[in-house]
Amino acid sequence: MKRLLSIAVMASAVIGAAAQDTYESAKMADRDLNGTARYVGMGGAMEALGADISTISTNPAGTGLMRKSQVAVSLGPQIVSGNKQNVLDGSTTTFGLDQAGGVLVTKMGSNSFLNFGFNYTKSRNFNQLITASDALNLASQNKISCMKYAAGVMKDYNYSVVDDLYNFVLNGAVGGDGKLEEDFIEYYNAAGYATEQRREGFIADYGFNVSGNVNDRVYLGVTFGLKDVHYRNTTYYTEALLDYTDKNIIGNVDLMDERETTGTGFDIKLGVIARPIENSPFRIGAYVHTPTWYKLKTTSTTDLSRDFEIYETDPKTGKEYLANNPKQRRHYTSLEYRLNTPWVFGLSVGHTIDQILALGLTYEYSDYTNLDNRVIDDDYYDYYYGEFFEDSHSDRLMKRNTRDVMQGSHTLKAGMEVKVTPELSVRAGYNYVSPKYKESGFRDQTIESQGTYLATTTDYTNWKATNRVTFGLGYAAGNFFFDAAYMYSQTDGDYYPFMSYLSDVNPSLDCMPDGVKVSDKRSKLLFTLGWRF
Repeated sequence: MKRLLSIAVMASAVIGAAAQDTYESAKMADRDLNGTARYVGMGGAMEALGADISTISTNPAGTGLMRKSQVAVSLGPQIVSGNKQNVLDGSTTTFGLDQAGGVLVTKMGSNSFLNFGFNYTKSRNFNQLITASDALNLASQNKISCMKYAAGVMKDYNYSVVDDLYNFVLNGAVGGDGKLEEDFIEYYNAAGYATEQRREGFIADYGFNVSGNVNDRVYLGVTFGLKDVHYRNTTYYTEALLDYTDKNIIGNVDLMDERETTGTGFDIKLGVIARPIENSPFRIGAYVHTPTWYKLKTTSTTDLSRDFEIYETDPKTGKEYLANNPKQRRHYTSLEYRLNTPWVFGLSVGHTIDQILALGLTYEYSDYTNLDNRVIDDDYYDYYYGEFFEDSHSDRLMKRNTRDVMQGSHTLKAGMEVKVTPELSVRAGYNYVSPKYKESGFRDQTIESQGTYLATTTDYTNWKATNRVTFGLGYAAGNFFFDAAYMYSQTDGDYYPFMSYLSDVNPSLDCMPDGVKVSDKRSKLLFTLGWRF
């Protein structure tokens, strides 16, 4: 049995419009702490200390402090924990190459050098497991789709893949032409839900660096970066649906979504380090990163199925008959778009004492409200250059939603290194990254945007602050060096299966899922082999 709602009753329940896929795009703007084991072991606080290949990806001036050429390769395992795995297959441990690069040092004068560097870094590791379950208090995803349909917002780009799946499998009678009959609509409340998500993949960052110094007092650098995105997400979501009495569970509706995003991007990083006191090793550093200008393509396959029959009641005879709703529906989607990430600004200080102790402190700021999702326009022909160019424009409604959902994020890095002997070093570091998401943010499903139109999931997580603790060891013998580091990272958040939908017509139509506490915990071992020459 099901509920039927009058379109006239629901027409006044439309809620305000905003953009929808801010949450998906924000994943591409995040950066992990990664690089050489020395850099990670010191918490990444080397933007003023320099003399490490990993600073190519943070403060490009850092390689200007090198006096010997070097090459280094870093790799190790990462373990994702904090969530139990039940439905989706895959390993919680990954092992791969995290960094590989080198710097060629050329002497230009008695105290001046011009250095050329290249570094590959896995700037973002997407591996993550999330599981959540909770009661739904008579809310459900198909109820929201039903309300949107009744309110008349399902037109143009307001009608999503998720709405299409629920409306055909649950919410409406299907006519002979395969379309929904519009004379009535229906929905089911749910007793509760359960979900499991597995994210995999990475962003490869290739940095081409030029750096140098002036009289060993001022160090300058620039890095041209190319990025390669490989992201996969598998979501399993199920709801236990209730009959019209809201007392008996009649069966489950299951959604399985497999999404993949690939693409490339580029950015430019500029940096400077200065020693303000001539006879002191104290350094001050500053750097800026332009947005990463991405062109991305997302494809997904989404299945929705139910494990129970739907019966209709004949208004003339009062007898029930088996409805013509399909039990399963599959949807394929594909979208090409552009994405510009926010600018990054950084300040740092560093100091060494008697070549025994090194101390570093770095502060970064990035305003995530400047995340810019862009719609690709048709190609146009430029008569001056004699070729076709592709143009794009900012999704205005999504931009508005980004400002409502995201906020500025502050990163603080602190690290130290102690030389126990000339060959052996001990390191420690700490990272704090403030929340990028507002607690009041939500993933809106009602806006007229291509992000809404091609949405294949409705869940979102408002992640809170990230805390990282690192430790490391280093051993150097002649030109050879070996470093090891351990990092523990934890980010907690509030998971929601879908947005809240409040009706000003009838409180019984409200859909208000509670947030569920989730946690992203990672442990990483990293080993670096290097050679100076």
